Amino acid sequence: MSRLEELIKGYCPDGVEYRALGEVCEIGKGIQYNKKDMLDEGMYPVINGGINPSGYIEKFNEDEKTITISQGGASAGYVNWQDSKFWAGAHCYVLHPNVKIILNRYVFHFVKSKEFILQECQYGAGIPALAKKTISDLSIPVPPLEVQREIVRILDNFTELTAELTAELTAELTARRKQYEYYRDELLTRETKVESFKLKDLCKSIKDGMHNLPKIMPESSEYPILSAANIYDNQIDYNAKRFVDAETFIIENKRTNVEVGDVLLTIVATIGRSAVVKDDKKFFLQKSVCVLKPNEKILSGYLKYYLDKTEIQDYMLVN
Repeated sequence: MSRLEELIKGYCPDGVEYRALGEVCEIGKGIQYNKKDMLDEGMYPVINGGINPSGYIEKFNEDEKTITISQGGASAGYVNWQDSKFWAGAHCYVLHPNVKIILNRYVFHFVKSKEFILQECQYGAGIPALAKKTISDLSIPVPPLEVQREIVRILDNFTELTAELTAELTAELTARRKQYEYYRDELLTRETKVESFKLKDLCKSIKDGMHNLPKIMPESSEYPILSAANIYDNQIDYNAKRFVDAETFIIENKRTNVEVGDVLLTIVATIGRSAVVKDDKKFFLQKSVCVLKPNEKILSGYLKYYLDKTEIQDYMLVN
């Protein structure tokens, strides 16, 4: 039996009481501070409706170890733990638990676990917002303080371990990517007596997507519109929010005729991302993507990786 199980058995033999968060916490809002008076660097961060500080100032209105929840903006409902003194802005809720009943850090872990629910409760057609009542009405289990301390200990240890593993994984992925890019460029630039060709001589055709979007159809249509945003991580994301009718697709497909084995290349916005068409799917391309049809002189995969070369990527960005 774990330490936590022992505590629950000893302190909560008949179950745990649930109370509204507003009953065990004081939920307040910050004070507006003009953006023009903030600094890019400073002593105390200004916490508002976003995930990151709005800026920095030289005074504070809240102490460290405080729970904040974004009140307004696209991130409304975002829950954070402030490790240092800060200025709580007008778009920031601040939670102050009744420490005689419930631990501050215990409340943080609970509310953080409900972050998705809070974000789903945003309202307003313009700037999204989160109502104080939504937070106040959350039902939170309130076991004895000894049980809360053990739960906090477990979750804090897990959080620290997760952060360490994430940092290690990010570093490993970065190193692997650099290694991959080095060997890719090395393999594709070796000094060999190989004939060189212009891209146009290696493709049957090179055509971009449609410039003038036609009438947009509801999602029930089977012909999705793909843009540069759908080409990433060397893959094609076929999920779309816009669609065209069959007649428009047939007319446009006669021009681009995208097929398995073609290479898609982004040429607007994020330039240079590429992917090989591997699925026999019907879709419609916007002008931000061009389709390259390799001829018999080059393999699709080889062409794709050549386009990914650092030298070629740099060339596309400046031309």
